[in-house]
Amino acid sequence: MSGPNSEYDPVQVTPLDEEHVEQMRDDALAAIAAAADLEQLKAVRTAHAGDRSPLALANREIGALPPAARKDAGRRVGQARAAVNQALAARQAELEVEAEARMLADETVDVTLPWDRRTRGARHPITMLAERIADVFVAMGWEVAEGPLVEAEWLNFDALNLGPDHPARTMQDTFWAEPAEHHLVLRTQTSPVQARTMLTRTPPIYVVSPGRVFRTDEYDATHSPMFHQVEGLVVDEGITMAHLKGTLDHFAAAMFGDGISTRFRPSYFPFTEPSAEVDLRCFVCRGLAPAVDDCRTCKGEGWIEWGGCGVVNPRVLVACGVDPARYTGFAFGMGIDRTLMFRHGVSDMRDMFEGDVRFSTPFGADL
Repeated sequence: MSGPNSEYDPVQVTPLDEEHVEQMRDDALAAIAAAADLEQLKAVRTAHAGDRSPLALANREIGALPPAARKDAGRRVGQARAAVNQALAARQAELEVEAEARMLADETVDVTLPWDRRTRGARHPITMLAERIADVFVAMGWEVAEGPLVEAEWLNFDALNLGPDHPARTMQDTFWAEPAEHHLVLRTQTSPVQARTMLTRTPPIYVVSPGRVFRTDEYDATHSPMFHQVEGLVVDEGITMAHLKGTLDHFAAAMFGDGISTRFRPSYFPFTEPSAEVDLRCFVCRGLAPAVDDCRTCKGEGWIEWGGCGVVNPRVLVACGVDPARYTGFAFGMGIDRTLMFRHGVSDMRDMFEGDVRFSTPFGADL
């Protein structure tokens, strides 16, 4: 019976000879050193230290050797694998430091730069313009008056000389609140504030009342079912149309610049008599159109329609408990939205009501 082959020379097994093992180790170390980032190092680890790497396959050959040859072969392969694992760990640490440094450089925040976070919001330009208008009249000694948005039918219509058959009472113009027997409406104008003021105060009265109003208009570039008005009321002894003209000229100049005046065109409103439409001298061509090139703002007319006005109708004074034999007055009303569109070139009214802060911030209203 033959004995074990104790004379077996492992050098004759190519994957386990010293030169071949050193070559596999050197190839692995070179690949590790060449890895430029952690992703490349991961691929190198799989290729040179994984289960199918050359050194791992060589390690499997050791078990087939006779006992006398295993020690030297195991030492050579073990030292090579240890060197590869040590190199991998060192290169891993280096690349992690480099990656962290790059991340810190790329994500560094310069706290001295202007911040670009989203603003909390902005005050609406309509609100700001309403306050500016109120300031103009407060500076003249007037007061600001307010009233409810849901108004009594009598105050919104009857007290203002709009009879039961007036077209404005129909659903075509008015939002009526339910139930109908309560006779409540969403106010169609801020004039009910004037009626409330005359009912609760004794002349002289000088009030201005900006606020929201509601009508069943279409929602488009120039109309909205909710919009904003400012109305003024004066009731005192000896008040004439001349006082009204001077007041509106001052108001126009405050809104659109010095030299901007108004003109009256005869019109009809139930709550004033006589009544007039108020035209604003074009603030672009200064009323020189069509003598100059055609003005796009006033369409060559030289004037822009702005609002309505007139002397308070004696019937309104009587309905509100004011003696028309002693007192006279005037009233006017303009659209705040329309004034904003004139002042700042807003072409689409819907932009005012979309709630987009990007519309408000250019007016310098950041919070």
